[in-house]
Amino acid sequence: MTALPPDQIYYVSPEQIKSWFDEGSAVIVDVREQNEWDEAHIPGAILIPLSAFDPAAVPDPGDKHLVFYCRSGRRCGMASEKMIEAAYTGVIKRMEGGFLAWDASGFNKESG
Repeated sequence: MTALPPDQIYYVSPEQIKSWFDEGSAVIVDVREQNEWDEAHIPGAILIPLSAFDPAAVPDPGDKHLVFYCRSGRRCGMASEKMIEAAYTGVIKRMEGGFLAWDASGFNKESG
């Protein structure tokens, strides 16, 4: 794996991501697996499981924030690395604490 540019990937709090999402200024990608998604996920998120992660499947965020999340934060780091290795040049936000932190904050979630 390549060394990640320190200015390209940032940890961001669930509260900040919720604010961006409410403003319509975030594209949120869930890299957990289908069974985890079925249990609960962030409404409006896009599922691209890490086990089949293809950087080409990630929508161009345009002028929005590109946010990855997983259960606790590890897999979204791997997805970020795959994006960089595929020559993605934009900034990637990783949700601090992952879905566990989102859920603990009491933010909306849906199942199915």
